[in-house]
Amino acid sequence: MVQKSMGAAEWGMLLGLSVLWGGSFLFNGILVRELPPFTIVTARVALAAIALHVIVRMTGQAMPRDRQAWAAFFGMGFLNNVIPFLLIVWGQTHIASGLASILNATTPLFAVVVAHFLTADEKMTGNRLIGVIVGFAGVALMIGPSVLSSLGSNVLAQLAVLGAAFSYSLAGIFGRRFRRMGLAPIIPAAGQVTASTVLLLPVALFVDHPWTLGIPSSEAWMALTGLAILSTAIAYVLFFRILATAGATNLMLVTFLIPVSAILLGALFLGEQLQLKHFIGMAMIAVGLAAIDGRLLTLALRGEGRHVVPGWGECGKR
Repeated sequence: MVQKSMGAAEWGMLLGLSVLWGGSFLFNGILVRELPPFTIVTARVALAAIALHVIVRMTGQAMPRDRQAWAAFFGMGFLNNVIPFLLIVWGQTHIASGLASILNATTPLFAVVVAHFLTADEKMTGNRLIGVIVGFAGVALMIGPSVLSSLGSNVLAQLAVLGAAFSYSLAGIFGRRFRRMGLAPIIPAAGQVTASTVLLLPVALFVDHPWTLGIPSSEAWMALTGLAILSTAIAYVLFFRILATAGATNLMLVTFLIPVSAILLGALFLGEQLQLKHFIGMAMIAVGLAAIDGRLLTLALRGEGRHVVPGWGECGKR
């Protein structure tokens, strides 16, 4: 069983993960100008794998050698890295990063539905579904309605990002098994990016012929380093730690926070101006997150003196 409501530690890790993953859209936007998708994704997971294996060795841990563990690593790598990374990077070669992040924010919608049918302890509730819808609306408002004007063009690229969101939701459910296997978060993090590298390297060599590409600029090298170390290696250690304690549905809420992190970082480091729509969107996201976590309904009904059973509404109504 996983906890339905997240504590301060889980919320803190979720915020940290949103900052790390929020940077991936920026890094990808820089890299797609110089490198093809398969090369970007393969380099991302390969560098992350090297970094994580070094950490595993330095901390005195060891990677499992049994077939069951590595089968799980390959399954997780396929669902959580290979499919979504390729679809998002390819999609960003045809659509704007803002629209891509909105489409990526549908991940919790998929997660709520998938978890309802594939798990016994993450069933859909009314307040959870409402929270997802409110949170998604907040993301769309914050990034700006103008971005949605291109929603009808480049349909395949948009479907690719939606496919990535669906794959992420499946990966969240699939990854729950690592807690049952008793593995520390860094082990499946290292295992999945290693498996992803094995799957992607032959394809990248065959499709992109990377030895024929020009030498990337220093800006591209910095973006690739940030993408691999920050947005992949460190991010996935947090990912598996949150997944083990808070569950797949709560974990997928990070996609609501990624645009918030990106906008706040832009205001902090790039001097970008925050507008009223940003504050309204952030407030809607906060309400959505609280509703999904279950605390909004609990506090509201507690204020009226009613008893609330987790996952239930007033007086036993579901």
